[in-house]
Amino acid sequence: MLLKIVHYGDKILREKALPVPAVTPALIKLAQDMVETMYKARGVGLAAEQVGRLESLCVIDVPASCEEDDETRAFNAAVQMPLVMFNPVVISTEGSQCGKEGCLSFPNLGGTVTRPAQVTCQYTDAAGMPQIITVKGFLARAVMHETDHLNGVLYVDHLGAVEKLDMADKLQRMAKKNGGNM
Repeated sequence: MLLKIVHYGDKILREKALPVPAVTPALIKLAQDMVETMYKARGVGLAAEQVGRLESLCVIDVPASCEEDDETRAFNAAVQMPLVMFNPVVISTEGSQCGKEGCLSFPNLGGTVTRPAQVTCQYTDAAGMPQIITVKGFLARAVMHETDHLNGVLYVDHLGAVEKLDMADKLQRMAKKNGGNM
């Protein structure tokens, strides 16, 4: 079932997700619906807040073709997509990368964000099993972006001052249209 994607200005995007005590059939269905919604919207990641929910859950599907080099594609190859993460926590990062990001909650907007080049994240999978992954490149960027969402942090919070200023009017209009919260 397709879910409605919440846009910038809705206060839920600034809320911190609540830990999921156990993976239930209802939460697995929510994750499946989020994956379907993400695919339909042509995104590579979606967090529960973006569909109006507060469970600590995000889904990610970064095609290998999005990675810039063969080494990164090979490094990330063991991570099965779509990646469904309950209660994800970034436990370590290394290096940095700078690149363009967009967000399904910010239609037709994008900006340059610096993120870690490598991320290690622990989470619970859809089978209720604890997992730890280490990823690089675009997939690392996606993991950081979605775990930020679960903490009420948005990609625009990471933009440089000049980009924030350039985008300020658009963000104010979008926020006003969607509830007024920035």
